[in-house]
Amino acid sequence: MLAPPTDLRLGEAYIYNDFDIEGEIEATLPLTQYLFERRWGKMEKMRYAGRLLSLPKAGRSLPANVAAKMRGRLHSIDRDRQAVAYHYDDIPNDFFARWLDSRMIYSSAYFAAPDTDLDTARESKLDYVCRKLRLQPGERLLDLGCGWGGLVIYAAQRYGVKVDGVTLSRQQAELARERIRKAGLEERCRITLCDYREINEPQGYDKLVSLEMDVHVGEALLPTFFKCAAGLLRPGGVFLNQSIGIHSNMPVLGFDFVRRYVWPDVTPVPISETLRAAEAAGFGVHDVENIKDHYAHTLRHWLRRLEAHAEEAKRIAGEITYRSLRLVLSIGLHEMAVGGEPISDVVGEAAERKGWLAVKKGRLVRLIRLQPRSLCGPLIDPVRNSDIEGCSKGRATPIGVVAALPYHDVHVVMDCAFERVDPQ
Repeated sequence: MLAPPTDLRLGEAYIYNDFDIEGEIEATLPLTQYLFERRWGKMEKMRYAGRLLSLPKAGRSLPANVAAKMRGRLHSIDRDRQAVAYHYDDIPNDFFARWLDSRMIYSSAYFAAPDTDLDTARESKLDYVCRKLRLQPGERLLDLGCGWGGLVIYAAQRYGVKVDGVTLSRQQAELARERIRKAGLEERCRITLCDYREINEPQGYDKLVSLEMDVHVGEALLPTFFKCAAGLLRPGGVFLNQSIGIHSNMPVLGFDFVRRYVWPDVTPVPISETLRAAEAAGFGVHDVENIKDHYAHTLRHWLRRLEAHAEEAKRIAGEITYRSLRLVLSIGLHEMAVGGEPISDVVGEAAERKGWLAVKKGRLVRLIRLQPRSLCGPLIDPVRNSDIEGCSKGRATPIGVVAALPYHDVHVVMDCAFERVDPQ
């Protein structure tokens, strides 16, 4: 069952029913991580190995064709289609409908309070995204990785925009189109079954959004992803990209299991790499936020709802799929607790080093480097010229209250809180 003793083998032992976990499954993860990270002496290893070998053998054979078997070059279009199909097309839509919110949106919600219900939190998140994009009636919005069309429909209904959504999942596209027809939005919403690299509408959109899709892009192709996004935007357009990241020097529990049994080829990267790729493609950092706490609430809702519908979920998708998702959701909760998976970007208190501040001049966004003293706490008074490197003339006037936090040597400030003002 546990030979060799790795988190992958432990996960496989659970999904193949070598053992079961009653109660809150996420409570077992801190102990699991401790056992794998502890330095064991030779005598301890021999003693516990003897105990493990004394356990009765189940005598079962592994089910065939359960783990993902990808073919082709990593993150090629064809292989990405295989990876998406493994999770979204091989599993019926009804399975996801049992534990996601009523709009079936597979990304973090936004909670005003810990006891907010999931559908209310989802509504808040959708509106938050639309407001961050500054959507205006008549604009064209592209949703990269649109899932079952929840944001596509919401943005068209509430903000009067025309929305295109793209996905690689056949089942997602079919259900999204059906929902669009029922909502009477066929003139304003369109779902296309394609890869982001196959979209051919240069400067065709005012706004772009991608919620947690870039985790499937791969670190090597992040520059390509942002270059494609930049080419699709009109001058002055806005791209909101929400990411699931990893800490650059913290291990992620269960990563091999996740890639083999849930999301093949998934590749979360540190936020520093995401920002570097975005800036290289010509984007200026305008708004940065860490929504990890909101994701933790979302995962807890998903996990409890999945467990509450356990029998239906098993009937629809099978015991192994149910156990795999139950385990992965609990791993996500654990990683949120220990700080290993930041969601989106980071805003917080200042650090004793230089940082980046997003500033706006007209419709352009660019970066100005500030001295540490300027980033100490909320900035209410105008920033002095001496605080801005290379800016002996002019001044920066605050239009909001902000703070900054270092993250992998990248400092960011939320809501473009300063506007560059030319000297009188």
